[in-house]
Amino acid sequence: MDKSAPKPEHIQQLSIGDNEEDLDPAHLARFQFERAIAWLEGFKDGLIQSLVAPKRTIEVYFPVEMEDGSVQTFHGFRVLHNRVMGPGKGGVRYHPEVDKEEITALATLMTWKCALLDIPFGGAKGGVNCDPKKLTQTELRRITRRFITELGDNIGPNTDIPAPDMYTDAQTMSWIFDTYDILHPGRNNLPVVTGKPLDLGGSLGRPEATGRGCLYATMRYLEKEGIGSSRTLEGSRVVIQGFGNVGMTAAKLFQQAGATIIAVSDSRGGIQQADGIDIEAAARFKEQEGSVVGLPDTLTITNTELLELDCDILIPAALGKQIHCGNAQRIKARLVVEAANGPVTPAADDILTDRGIPVLPDILVNAGGVTVSYFEWVQNFSNERWALDDVNTRLRSKMFDATDLVLTRWHAMRDEEEKAFAAETSAGEIYNVPVSLRTAALAVAIARIANVTLERGIWP
Repeated sequence: MDKSAPKPEHIQQLSIGDNEEDLDPAHLARFQFERAIAWLEGFKDGLIQSLVAPKRTIEVYFPVEMEDGSVQTFHGFRVLHNRVMGPGKGGVRYHPEVDKEEITALATLMTWKCALLDIPFGGAKGGVNCDPKKLTQTELRRITRRFITELGDNIGPNTDIPAPDMYTDAQTMSWIFDTYDILHPGRNNLPVVTGKPLDLGGSLGRPEATGRGCLYATMRYLEKEGIGSSRTLEGSRVVIQGFGNVGMTAAKLFQQAGATIIAVSDSRGGIQQADGIDIEAAARFKEQEGSVVGLPDTLTITNTELLELDCDILIPAALGKQIHCGNAQRIKARLVVEAANGPVTPAADDILTDRGIPVLPDILVNAGGVTVSYFEWVQNFSNERWALDDVNTRLRSKMFDATDLVLTRWHAMRDEEEKAFAAETSAGEIYNVPVSLRTAALAVAIARIANVTLERGIWP
């Protein structure tokens, strides 16, 4: 374990105590990677560093005729980070802030996520820079078809497999499948994309998979580690930022498991009810009004206030970088569970860890989606449909096993760190906070990728 090596320049910028925090997605991903590999040893020189750069990055520009007769040019991306364990796997997002750096960072996280869950996929991610809230259904269909056509044979059932992500859904996946199928007739093309509607080979349980995986990871953590004297969700006070598919599903499932959901929010704001929010009523209200804000018998609060509420479990299930060095000291949750991608920045992670607030990391917590996507892929190749109970049982097993791996590695790293400090060695000089669950999870994932790379052998 080499803890005496100097930090790269960009990592210096991320240390606790800086007045400003570097939030560049590529820097954040690299920082987390560097911190994890400090705990790995015994690999060939340069092997682990070779896992950083993406295998392939594609940028496309394409025109689309809008419904008003005008023509607009869109910018799309697809990054394939790693294929050591299998074909690329990762969502396609439509958002006005999509750029190459973000997509590359998310593709990298997908590699670690698939490795952690022991799924035979590599990491990938794609997106189009657009504002879906300002586009019609017809325009979204045209954008999707043209984007997939531009990608051509760079996606495929054994090459790179898209899935839903931010502001894309089962309908978007149907358009992706249909476009690819038209361009590749005479084959079983169903496995080219996951997250499809059931009629087109989708899997039972896929829409709820990310939220359900969040539940399973949290349940297993509580069973093994607990919060205080509590080892279950029964009676836990839970706050959820984000009330889209993942947040809403998690809210329903956590409530069913006995938790009290005291606050939820969406992009317009949040609501609070100390005695617990009726999640079904909140879901109906949002469908009718477009937001949870204004639900009768609740107090309206801001997203900032929601994050800082006193609670047992805080679940950021919205955008990234929501908990940062500017607000981490005010977080009052006893456990943070990352349902979104990257909602806690590295500096905030350090602050929370130093304060004794564990953060269950995104590459574990939200891996339920890619896990059931894998199940869908397998079902498509074998022309089967598994029962919902079968899907959920398999998902639970995968999430429990991965959580156990992370916790085992976490405890081993903490023991090693304590021994190093007791021996008055230089261990810990670089990282002056206790080792985090994120570092443990990444260490497990990166080691697995490195081992598979060595087993396959370096080509040629």
